[in-house]
Amino acid sequence: MYLTFFGLNEKPFSITPDPRYLFLSGQHAEAMAHLLYGINEAGGFIQLTGEVGTGKTTIVRSLLARAPENAEIALILNPRMTSPEFLLTLCEELGIGVPDSAERSLKDLVDILSGYLLRAHAAGRRVVLVVDEAQNLSPEVLEQVRLLTNLETNTRKLLQIILIGQPELRELLSRNELRQLAQRITGRYHLAPLSEPETAAYVRHRLRVAGATTEIFGRFALREVHRLSGGVPRVINVICDRALLGGYSLDRHRITTALVRQAAAEVFGRRFPPGWLPWAAGVALLVLLSAGGAALWRLAPGWLDVAARTQPLTTAPARDPGRTVPGAPTGRGAAVHARHAGSLPALLARYAGDATADAAYTRLFSLWGLRYAPGTDPCVQASRHGLACLQGRGSLGALRLYNRPAILLLTDSMGIRRRVVLTRLGKSRATVDFGRSAHQVGIGELSREWLGDYFVLWRPGAGPVQSLSAGMRGANVLWLRRGLRELAGGNASAARPASDVYDSRLARLVRRFQRTHHLTANGVAGIGTQAALSGAIAAPGTPLLTSADHGS
Repeated sequence: MYLTFFGLNEKPFSITPDPRYLFLSGQHAEAMAHLLYGINEAGGFIQLTGEVGTGKTTIVRSLLARAPENAEIALILNPRMTSPEFLLTLCEELGIGVPDSAERSLKDLVDILSGYLLRAHAAGRRVVLVVDEAQNLSPEVLEQVRLLTNLETNTRKLLQIILIGQPELRELLSRNELRQLAQRITGRYHLAPLSEPETAAYVRHRLRVAGATTEIFGRFALREVHRLSGGVPRVINVICDRALLGGYSLDRHRITTALVRQAAAEVFGRRFPPGWLPWAAGVALLVLLSAGGAALWRLAPGWLDVAARTQPLTTAPARDPGRTVPGAPTGRGAAVHARHAGSLPALLARYAGDATADAAYTRLFSLWGLRYAPGTDPCVQASRHGLACLQGRGSLGALRLYNRPAILLLTDSMGIRRRVVLTRLGKSRATVDFGRSAHQVGIGELSREWLGDYFVLWRPGAGPVQSLSAGMRGANVLWLRRGLRELAGGNASAARPASDVYDSRLARLVRRFQRTHHLTANGVAGIGTQAALSGAIAAPGTPLLTSADHGS
């Protein structure tokens, strides 16, 4: 209903677990790393817990899309069943045929699973069982799950198990009768709600994926979303979806704090006071008590005598109201100025004249040792020097993948578009170049001001840049094969000649690279895949976005 009104391609706040909308905050990225470790490494159990709505199921869906090629994953979504039913479901998920006579026999089902796991191990495949909503497992089924980890060879377990559930799962596994299972858990991670900066970045991320080109939620509205949702992604989705509907019904393209509170009231069935109201009430009470205390003091007997007899031991020199420290801010804005002088909005205001398109292109080209000529298409200029342009909309994760400095399109407080160059991207800080000076800003702050538009220069293989797929041949295919071989640790100039034909083997190598780098694993080397490979095998002396240690 509101999609066209806000310029969206689809609903950004659907509560279905769509992996395309996965927002990898610091803790979500770490949780994903734990799960990928569980798939790639032999071990016992991996445990992931989190409150309702914190994104556990979405992470599971994304995990399935990023699974290694040699992994077989069995996903059980509703584990509230008996032990034979659980084992039978596991067999069905793995595509194992089970005779009717064995469906109710635990021994027969375990024997069938054991034989399958041994064959998979001999073929070099890993079998992983992912149990969602694992807090619903009965102790009897959990004990049977533990027994499955006894299926092993002399060197490794045949089945890796990942348990995902609500905090009650931790309480369940702490029971004395399940201590043997708890001792086999090799990795534990708990998802907490998002912080206020993460909430703002999360909302902006989902809007960008849905096609937003402007800032829809104001800064204070995003702060209100976090306050009312507690940072729980599912609640954030519901509130924001209702706020967009409210903005559409009132013909408002900008979501305000009042609209967010109204949306939350409709979602929860009760009204919410403004966030500043308790604070204001506390200040008013403090002022009232202070005034009352002063009045009582003045009414106390002998207060004049006391005042007359009491003299200060030292006196401070009178301050000349007309004098100020040179260059220091004065008045109510002094503290605010000191606190926000280095913030990204303040920097955009200060260097507005340097945040133009020509200035940004000049700086980006200079990082490559090139001279930019204003008034000429930058992509045409880049192609003359063997470079290619990559323009799009994405996240900071995409820029980390390309690993090249990028021009970011930002919008200042006046709604004017500014262009700056992102020259360094660490874990928590980023370096933004305004032309005559560079400044470090927080990742969260950058995400708040950036809607996702970027421009990147990268060095492709020989020949015109095009998407590469099975059956094609030429210099670009040869560059692709050699680059993947180099990245895998092989010698690109080995005696065995590299083929310039895009065959099935090269397609497998491309899919492996795409999975490793969280790209769509379709075996087609599109422009994004080639740009990511170019950044991964960058020649010495070419500009990179992330340092070797990925520091702050």
